[in-house]
Amino acid sequence: MINLIQKAESYLHRTAIKSEIETYSYQQLLDASENIAIDLLNKKADLNEERIAFLVQPGFSYTAIQWGIWRAGGIAVPLCVKHPFSSIAYVIEDTSASIVICASEFEKLLSPLKNNPEIRFVFSESFSTAQGTLPDIDMNRRAMILYTSGTTGNPKGVVTTHHNIETQITALTTSWEWHKDDHILNVLPLHHVHGIINVMSCALWSGACCEFLPKFNSDRIFEIFCKKEVNVFMAVPTIYYKLIGYYKELSEDRQKEISGVLPHFRLMVSGSAALPISVLEDWKMISGHTLLERYGMTEMGMAISNSYSEKRMPGYIGLPLHKVSVRIADEQNRIVGVGSQGEIQVKGPNVFKEYWKNPAATKETFTKEGWFKTGDIAVFENGYYRILGRNSVDIIKSGGFKISALEIEEVLRKHPQIKECGVVGIPNDEWGEIIGASLILSSDTIDLEALNEWLKDKLPSYKTPRKYIFQDDLPRNVMGKVTKKAIQKLFID
Repeated sequence: MINLIQKAESYLHRTAIKSEIETYSYQQLLDASENIAIDLLNKKADLNEERIAFLVQPGFSYTAIQWGIWRAGGIAVPLCVKHPFSSIAYVIEDTSASIVICASEFEKLLSPLKNNPEIRFVFSESFSTAQGTLPDIDMNRRAMILYTSGTTGNPKGVVTTHHNIETQITALTTSWEWHKDDHILNVLPLHHVHGIINVMSCALWSGACCEFLPKFNSDRIFEIFCKKEVNVFMAVPTIYYKLIGYYKELSEDRQKEISGVLPHFRLMVSGSAALPISVLEDWKMISGHTLLERYGMTEMGMAISNSYSEKRMPGYIGLPLHKVSVRIADEQNRIVGVGSQGEIQVKGPNVFKEYWKNPAATKETFTKEGWFKTGDIAVFENGYYRILGRNSVDIIKSGGFKISALEIEEVLRKHPQIKECGVVGIPNDEWGEIIGASLILSSDTIDLEALNEWLKDKLPSYKTPRKYIFQDDLPRNVMGKVTKKAIQKLFID
């Protein structure tokens, strides 16, 4: 039996989910997921790893559907509620999903697929009480497919087993000392491991409460915090950045109220992207918390984390989690020494099974010894790992040197006239790449020559040419961050 679901039987009367003001117990979650599983089976004994795609808003229904798919023996394929039809259709087609579950609000969006005779459409509101027998699920079965775009080609489906997922969950519940009295607010999308595993699944494994806020709203988040129910929070750096900006616009009395509540939280975590030290310091001033940074990705859940109970070093991601092995290797997959940069490679039961229907990509991403090649560049120093960036995006190769765009961004953010920035490598015949930066200013203009001189003092080891430009109307992603592709296009054009 799936241990995550079996553990829920120990917490039947506790609150599992809080969503849209409604509260749902673990008993209700087990009952609803059982009904969904029996309906999906439709008199079959076992779905035998059929892919079941579902498009519903975060909340109780989402959770019950995910559990129902698993209990019926299917593979859960969560779809992103903000994606356009083309992206959703790609995932459904690529997985050959036999069933698509959607909330009625998405019926129009998915209507072009309704004439496909190979797909059974089910509305999430249509599940009712049913009787039947559920199959016994082996933990080595495929459980979920999440899509990751990477840096080239079509998005790839990352396949994880129930055993992979359980290992990812227990590594965090042990290291971060989850317990049944925890109450976490989930503001993250539920087609990524951050929201699915780190937040929702860790809470439910522990008998804790997971509260959902489907749509990001700074005022609403602080309002929920001030109810003094939530004691754990996890978010991406952009969310903390937005919360800090909103906090600074509030009245002094409201700021005091919020800052009086936040120190009572047990844990606050940042992940999914590099956390600017300036954001870490601002949030510490507001909340009293040094955000816990960790490192992971879709293919392996979390692999490295700062300590829950010991001192955390800004800019560092900590040490490997329980049952996870990590090494830093060069381009020939040879281990490099302390203080030398190289690729993070990971091995352990947390690492995914395969890329869906893509054996070539699966083979390419593992070494002959079975190490997963993350593509992220880091260095081990001062007893901890420190991320330098994504090899294909954040590492600028200029004049024979590998330069971290993230480190340059961190320095630029310290300039008094710069609010935010993005740094990329720009193709150049002489140097291979030169450094380009897009700057969002806190003033109307900036002296670029003076900025260059300032940077030479702050970044003495970087001797390559630099080009800087101010542009405040670039395309942004769904979290409001300027995309690196937009910056690159600006320079190349």
